[in-house]
Amino acid sequence: MNERAEFFLAHQLRSDEGATLGEVFSFLSGLCFRGKLAYARAFARPLGIANGIAVITADRGLVSPDTIVRIDDLRAFAAVPIDPAEARYREPLARDAAALAAQLPETGRVILLGSIASDKYAAILRAALGERLFFPQSFVGRGDMSRGGLLLRAVDAGEELTYVPVMGSARRGVRPTKLPPRQTRTED
Repeated sequence: MNERAEFFLAHQLRSDEGATLGEVFSFLSGLCFRGKLAYARAFARPLGIANGIAVITADRGLVSPDTIVRIDDLRAFAAVPIDPAEARYREPLARDAAALAAQLPETGRVILLGSIASDKYAAILRAALGERLFFPQSFVGRGDMSRGGLLLRAVDAGEELTYVPVMGSARRGVRPTKLPPRQTRTED
């Protein structure tokens, strides 16, 4: 947001062109969001959402990661706390979750790749989606960066994680062992 910032994404955000929400959130939260987005792009099965992927925003509910945003959009996001008690956050998310639930087939599932340890996302989504809201079981006990790394490793291996329903599942637990170093691929 600093007007003196010279890197490419800063220029994009200040221009009429803008940048995608996915690019911006990947920059802002680093490994955590990069992992979520890469995993979602690799394994999403579109059911009611154009590309099967939605990002939870502070003030606009569920938004495609391909949505173009500009600096004023970031200021609007920053002005709203991600807190279920905050109507400007809760109401758009509840609205979009209810619309998604109405579009899903009866056996459709929504996979939450966000934090499952707290109710800042899960309670609102659970109210609309009920037993159709799932999360990767291996998220239990992991922090943001560990979840991001886990998701990137799953993408590298081409293996989808095991999902469990949010309702009735333990969402907090003992921290698992540290992930092994990620194998980086070199292009020939």
